[in-house]
Amino acid sequence: MLRPSSGVTSDPPILVRDDPWLTPHQGAVTRRIERYNEALAAIGPGANALAAYANGHKFMGIHLNSMAAQWTIREWAPAARGVSLIGDFNNWDRESHPLSATQHGIWQLHLPAASLTHGQQVKLHVVGADGSRRDRIPACIRRAVQDPNSHDFAGQVWQPPQPYKWQHAFDPSGLASPLIYEAHVGMAGEQPRVHNYREFAESVLPRIARAGYNTVQLMAVQEHPYYGSFGYHVSSFFAPCSRFGTPEDLKYLVDSAHGLGLAVLLDVVHSHAVKNMAEGLNDFDGSGNQYFHAGPRGDHPGWDSKCFDYGRPEVRQFLLSNLRYWLEEFRFDGFRFDGVTSMLYHSHGTKAFGSYDDYFGADADEDAILYLQLASKLVTSFKPGALAIAEDMSGMPGLCRPHAEGGMGFSHRLAMGIPDYWIKLLKHSRDEDWNLDELWSVLTNRRHAEATIAYAESHDQALVGDKTLAFWLMDKEMYEHMAKDDADPVIERGIALHKLIRLTTLALGGEAWLNFMGNEFGHPEWLDFPREGNGWSYHYCRRQWSLVDNPDLKYQWLGDFDQALLAMAREHKLLAAAPARLLAIDHESKILCAERANLIFVLNFSVSHSVFGHPLQVVGPATRQIILDTDAAAFGGHGRIDPAVTYPVTSDGVMNLYTPSRSGLVFAPTAF
Repeated sequence: MLRPSSGVTSDPPILVRDDPWLTPHQGAVTRRIERYNEALAAIGPGANALAAYANGHKFMGIHLNSMAAQWTIREWAPAARGVSLIGDFNNWDRESHPLSATQHGIWQLHLPAASLTHGQQVKLHVVGADGSRRDRIPACIRRAVQDPNSHDFAGQVWQPPQPYKWQHAFDPSGLASPLIYEAHVGMAGEQPRVHNYREFAESVLPRIARAGYNTVQLMAVQEHPYYGSFGYHVSSFFAPCSRFGTPEDLKYLVDSAHGLGLAVLLDVVHSHAVKNMAEGLNDFDGSGNQYFHAGPRGDHPGWDSKCFDYGRPEVRQFLLSNLRYWLEEFRFDGFRFDGVTSMLYHSHGTKAFGSYDDYFGADADEDAILYLQLASKLVTSFKPGALAIAEDMSGMPGLCRPHAEGGMGFSHRLAMGIPDYWIKLLKHSRDEDWNLDELWSVLTNRRHAEATIAYAESHDQALVGDKTLAFWLMDKEMYEHMAKDDADPVIERGIALHKLIRLTTLALGGEAWLNFMGNEFGHPEWLDFPREGNGWSYHYCRRQWSLVDNPDLKYQWLGDFDQALLAMAREHKLLAAAPARLLAIDHESKILCAERANLIFVLNFSVSHSVFGHPLQVVGPATRQIILDTDAAAFGGHGRIDPAVTYPVTSDGVMNLYTPSRSGLVFAPTAF
């Protein structure tokens, strides 16, 4: 029975029933369900209404109607005083080709088919509500290119004579346990330059497939004026980044990935936009608040960018259409939604989250929540099996629960606290002082029935100003002691803990896995984009694959271990299994033992204490064998365990084993 003061009915949503601590917020959860259902009803009846609503990009922008032999140019600029099309075709004359104002703030122009040709550069000249006159890039432009001399961006008419011919069909619905390889096309090659989509498809994708990943997550695909923004200050939301090639080149990349059995996710940025007026959407019609909130609310103080007004229907439709465009035109298999925490709260999630009140009180941005509900619904219904991953560090309850249950409908959330925890341990604690109770709690503390993506590190930890796990562990010693015949104690410790940390995180941390490009083999150093502060150098903005390819270097050990780790997870369906169950923690010996997917994980974090005959109480009488050993000589370990030995269980249900220091062992029943 609910408390009378709660002001809600006695039939709570499933989300609240599953978590009684949400009972005081049942009204807020119910209102979110109702608002979402009302929005869907307003969009229209039928299963396909939302997808049809997300078709704005096919109406807006620059389109050739071959049947009518004419171009149609449309732009939403409700407060503008005038809009004209300018470009190569009219010598950039701002007066010769005005658009006419129509209903709902849309400006329109029809031109004969011969007026524009593929590849011509175009812009719109907008006379704003404030009297300003600016040349702007159309909001739904399919391609934007940068002048190599002036560095100015312009839109480009993109109507290839022959459409791309897809070679490979792909169904993401079988992607139950994503093993995600996070990658950046531009820095994916070894040379100190910007690399392209086709190079990535031909050189990097086969590596990812051979390593055992089943999903590629592409960063920095949406066009952005500043390379060093990592793609997170987007200017043209419908344009693939031209630095890396043409839209057809991107399609070739996705098609090639599908041919290798890899799903492809887009790191989509709908949490904010670049504030630049020349390249982006800021103050497009001169009103100050067309796509973004007016006044200070429209500015993101932490990111120096603009914040969308998700309460405006036209903005919601623009962003939803953007999702459909990438799913349909480029056949992406889902999205990693960047900056979801910033969207969920008026404070952008900068405050601490100490109670459930923080998720459902005045700080919650209900307009942004509604948009995210619609976005996840569109993605997962338009392309069944597609992933909708939320980058949220706040722990919003229900983020990955179905809409009808009171959730927001995402398929997965990122376990952002795990990499922060590992870095904190390496920065502030001696190995001897690691608290295994705390470690277990951090890695297993996730919400019931909400799929979580575990990771030990991502691109965030690799950026200049921070360090990757490998660099925290081994630092400058990596420059001189990574030859296999060089027995250096710093490197020995680093390699042992690198493997142990990754095994522990994958086994305990979630229902999916993520790795940033190169981290699997301990890529040295950090990421630093060309900028004035480093002399515009690409030295740290590339991936040195030759390191892992060199049979004389220890990087190969880490790469081989990562491949074996993923093979173990795939073969035993580890990530699809229920969360790990704690078997034992031995604080004195620094040993943590857990069971998941009928596998037993014995994780020894001791600096020097190996244990012979360690007794472990297990479930079931099956004799077990080791299927993965981080200390194996093939992975750069000491080879202290004989892999041929089997481990019977006593009549008391005890398995006695030898657990070497700084090592992880995985046991499976011999029937496997």
